[in-house]
Amino acid sequence: MNILILGSGGREHTLAWKLKQSPKLSNLFVAPGNAGTGEIANNVPIGVNDFQAIKKLVLSERINMVIVGPEDPLVNGIHDFFLNDSDIGKIPVIGPQKAAAELEGSKEFAKKFMMRHKIPTAAYESFTAETLLEGFAFLESLRPPYVLKADGLAAGKGVVILNDLQEAKKELQAMLIDAKFGNASATVVIEEFLSGTELSVFVLTDGTGYKILPTAKDYKRIGEGDKGLNTGGMGAISPVPFADTVFMEKIHERIVKPTVQGLKKDNLPYKGFIFIGLIKVGDEPKVIEYNVRLGDPETEVVIPRIQNDLLSLLKAVADQNLDKVELKIDERTAATVMLVSGGYPEAYEKGKKITGYEDIDDSLVFHAGTTDLESKTITNGGRVMAITSFGNDFKEALGKSYKNIEKIRFVGMNYRKDIGFDL
Repeated sequence: MNILILGSGGREHTLAWKLKQSPKLSNLFVAPGNAGTGEIANNVPIGVNDFQAIKKLVLSERINMVIVGPEDPLVNGIHDFFLNDSDIGKIPVIGPQKAAAELEGSKEFAKKFMMRHKIPTAAYESFTAETLLEGFAFLESLRPPYVLKADGLAAGKGVVILNDLQEAKKELQAMLIDAKFGNASATVVIEEFLSGTELSVFVLTDGTGYKILPTAKDYKRIGEGDKGLNTGGMGAISPVPFADTVFMEKIHERIVKPTVQGLKKDNLPYKGFIFIGLIKVGDEPKVIEYNVRLGDPETEVVIPRIQNDLLSLLKAVADQNLDKVELKIDERTAATVMLVSGGYPEAYEKGKKITGYEDIDDSLVFHAGTTDLESKTITNGGRVMAITSFGNDFKEALGKSYKNIEKIRFVGMNYRKDIGFDL
């Protein structure tokens, strides 16, 4: 089979690495890809939202399946674009159709979905510029901290948690009146704050059948001890030690099953990955958010633990016979640490030469923000590389990743040295 992956991050490099192991794979293309995908696949300089150029590539290279990495093209309707075009309508796309992608595209849509299907989540209200004063009143009715979420996609930066009521009101005004996040914050969801430990659960579904993939926990803040600004993710661990059989059964019965059934009931066609961001409050799981694709850097610990041929799994999704597949998972723990550019998540420089990563042999190196220049690998983003290792527990796995990181160099390189500190 000829496969096209859309995206350019660590998630896409991990998917490419796993697909390369499949005997069913003929040719692998990644658009636009990075220096890591370029070593194992054919990178094509096409943007993930350039649907016409993607169509042209699919036809010229006789692509048999398209795997969508990031959320943008899904929310923008790439799956529908394929279905509505007679030239490419029969080519399977892994990722939901536009209507279902609203689970990530709109926080308000996701909240209404959860309420409708009785899926446990935080209480909430939605506000617009016209209802700003009502928003102030709702904030006054809550106890701190205050959680404000831009309704639309804001590149992972649209969630603000504040302890001070006046600051929260100021922030609400900035989001609604001053368009702090552009159109993404034309509507703002205010939620009750849930106190607990977060984790992510990944589900692969063909619209009817589903498989629960390994759990993971990622670390979003730039600073040690989960301090400082939010990032796209500084590291991750899989499985999550506290997600025991009893807790996982609660997640399955109360969240996963009603989510998949709810999509079907609401006629929201879904073939692909569902990322469920959860929080454990006491002994109960509640949903924080849905994403309609794999998370990053969680992909870098979840996908390596899947022992099945990934291409066969995705083919089963396309053919709607996923329930016939037995999922096999590596019992070991996987841990990844993200190397980032100096200054990230604020202003940072690109174009720094990366050395030493080719000397690593007992960890996996997944490129995120890298590119090639005159046969050198250089930095090309805030999050540069993820170093993933296996171990009997997360401490052993992290020990290997940290040991190998010592071999890697680029100007301004930064990473968290305390991944897993709270476990």
